[in-house]
Amino acid sequence: MKRLPLIALALCLALSLGAAQADVPKTPLKTFRYAYRVAETGFDPIAVSDLHSRGITAHIFEAPYTYDHLARPVKIVPLVADGMPIVSSDYRQFSVRIKPGIYFADDPAFKGQRRELTAADFVYSIKRFADPANKAQAWTQIEDLGLVGLNELHRRVIERKQPFPYDEPVAGLYASDRYTVQVQTKQPRPRLIESLFTGNDLLGAVAREVVETYGDQISAHPVGTGPFKLVEWRRSSQMVFERNPGYRERYYDAQPPADDAQGQAWLARFKGRRIPMVDRVVIDVVVEDQPRWLAFLNNEHDFIERVPEAFITQAAPGRKLAPNLAKRGMRAEFSVAPDMTLTVYNMEDPVVGGYTPDKVALRRALSLAYDVRKEIRISRRGTAVPAQALVVPHSLAFDPSLKTENSEYNPAKARALLDLYGYVDKDGDGWRDLPDGSPLVINRKTESDALSRSIDELWDQALRAIGIKLVLKVAPWPDNLKAVQAGNFQTWKVGSFADSPDSQGNLQRVYGPAKGTANLARIQMDEIDRLFERASPLPDGPERTALLQQAWRLVVAYAPYKVHVHRLLTDIEQPWMTGYRRPVFWLDFWQYIDIDPARQPHSSPP
Repeated sequence: MKRLPLIALALCLALSLGAAQADVPKTPLKTFRYAYRVAETGFDPIAVSDLHSRGITAHIFEAPYTYDHLARPVKIVPLVADGMPIVSSDYRQFSVRIKPGIYFADDPAFKGQRRELTAADFVYSIKRFADPANKAQAWTQIEDLGLVGLNELHRRVIERKQPFPYDEPVAGLYASDRYTVQVQTKQPRPRLIESLFTGNDLLGAVAREVVETYGDQISAHPVGTGPFKLVEWRRSSQMVFERNPGYRERYYDAQPPADDAQGQAWLARFKGRRIPMVDRVVIDVVVEDQPRWLAFLNNEHDFIERVPEAFITQAAPGRKLAPNLAKRGMRAEFSVAPDMTLTVYNMEDPVVGGYTPDKVALRRALSLAYDVRKEIRISRRGTAVPAQALVVPHSLAFDPSLKTENSEYNPAKARALLDLYGYVDKDGDGWRDLPDGSPLVINRKTESDALSRSIDELWDQALRAIGIKLVLKVAPWPDNLKAVQAGNFQTWKVGSFADSPDSQGNLQRVYGPAKGTANLARIQMDEIDRLFERASPLPDGPERTALLQQAWRLVVAYAPYKVHVHRLLTDIEQPWMTGYRRPVFWLDFWQYIDIDPARQPHSSPP
């Protein structure tokens, strides 16, 4: 019998295998697609402070603990930790055990080897915040915890102008063995686990090899142990993520309240399913409200996070899903956000800054002239409630009955304050001047989206009514953030999202050492700092709440911020998406949702 050459045999075999494979139906990738309303700034946990970028890093990097996906009130549960921490009775010694057998996503930095997560990775990741060269946005939050030896090391590096010695032992932060992180604090820290080791949007394990491989490009190369990895990034345009193929076996589980019908339904449907349940996530950056809303209606996106205020009456009039959308099989999620929106005044600015009575009077007058309820009615279409102080819903010290001057609308009182302190029209041009006779002009940084334009118009109307000229300076949000953190601004608007139930976190906005990071107003008041520091070591209770309330009253009195609203949010799923529940103090949710590609109009090929 004549034999075929080996090459021919191989070709026949390949063709037959290809034909056989062609007969096997291919399973479409489960692709979850939605839009961001603001551009990302990067993906290095120490370098980002904006909510949108942190919403990305939360799916890539993992902390030892997280929050139960469905439990309400919120409940801390292990993520990569092997059980709950061991905590000393005086809240100064903390021992966190990391589960063996958890690996980072594959990356060239590991030179072809699987890289296991260890306790040393968390020690290194925390030390990165303390390295002055990194200018970490959240360093003041970690500094305030008072880890023994860490703050002193940070100061020594600055004083000696030396590179940060990552290998130098720190008494209050070390790995006692391969899988155990030990932390010691100078003072009692009853909430250290939730402020340091819970919430992967702030602290997630980073591998030292990755940081050293990519250097100043690390923000574009996020490598974590989380369920997703970045595979494509067109800056300020689109981000594509894929399921981390090396992600450990982790299965859907949660503890929803017995009276939470939707949560119980999700648990019954998904319990025991391996997560993540989707293969790809595509995020488009769509700044303008109308195209983002239309893209959702046209089935280009599976989900719309925070229906734009301009379209809320079309989407959910009276906080109920519109009949035409319900008929299409969509589902709405309604929630009160643990957030606040703010107008920030630069306390170092020669016009609006300062602590003297005339400067305080100017900021108070600006606040009194602005009608927050009009903003809620016109700009936000009823999707918010007035805020009273630097404390947000769902946090422990939030008091819904609290009323302060912060929410007061009283233009007559504003004019009287301005007159009293010499802010009058000295040159007869119709606009008020500063007490020294120079022009009084308020410069406001802003963005170009529809909501910003609407709120800016309300500010312009409000200030005109009391004789003050407003000048708007429009730029992309990331550019404005950089300028504000550097102190190059007069006023700006921003949103603030709480990342834990502890109300003290919001006071980072006025804590002196946090100037340039969380303290965007650059306020420096010893009395507020002392209240902040006295509250830190106390357990939750009336004494601590009283200290926080004293600080809030000082903030209202000195007015470094005008706190506008707490937002009422509406998120909507398409009928082929299931499982969404808005997180409260955390940001990751992709792993908990599912997509039915058979029903999805834009389902992706494998």
